[in-house]
Amino acid sequence: MDPKTDKLVRRTTMVATVTASYFLLTADYGPEPNFLDPIKNAILSAERSVKEFIFGQKKETPQSESSKLPSNASEKHP
Repeated sequence: MDPKTDKLVRRTTMVATVTASYFLLTADYGPEPNFLDPIKNAILSAERSVKEFIFGQKKETPQSESSKLPSNASEKHP
């Protein structure tokens, strides 16, 4: 196999494995705040960045996107 193709396949496999692991872990916790919230926020941020890169930024920005994301678990549940 071509070295570039091999590298792409390995990276894709690693990303798929991490994503599957994340979803399997979060299935156990459900919507309750947990230690995986920072990872979830990073994934949502990356998703927004990719959408903005592909489709461009929206002309009007509604509320700050960060206000839509859940804050730290300690702030929600003391």
